[in-house]
Amino acid sequence: MSAADVPLWAALPAALLLICGGLLALVGSLGLLRLRSFFARIHAPTMGSTLGAGCVLIASMLTSTALAQRPVVHELLITLFILVTAPITTMLLMRAAILRSDRSES
Repeated sequence: MSAADVPLWAALPAALLLICGGLLALVGSLGLLRLRSFFARIHAPTMGSTLGAGCVLIASMLTSTALAQRPVVHELLITLFILVTAPITTMLLMRAAILRSDRSES
C-alpha cells in the first residue's frame, strides 16, 4: 500500500480530517496548559481528544473503504467506545474532585 494506491476522492477528505483531528488535539492540549483550575482544565482535553480521535477514525474509515473497495466500518465501534467512555470518565473525575474539595473544606 502506498500513497498512489489511495484515490484522490478519499485522500483529500482524509487529509483534511487528519489535519482537523490534529488541530483539535492541539487545542485541547493548550487548554490543559493554559486554564488554571481543575474544573476548567478537565473540559478542554476531553473535547479535544474525543473530537480529534473521531476525525482520525473517520479518516481511517474513509481510506480503508477506498483501499478495500467495500465498506469498512470497524472504526465505528472504536468511535462508539470513545464517544461513550470519554464523557463518563470526565464526569467521574469531576465528581471525585468535588467530593475531595468538600472534604477538605470541612
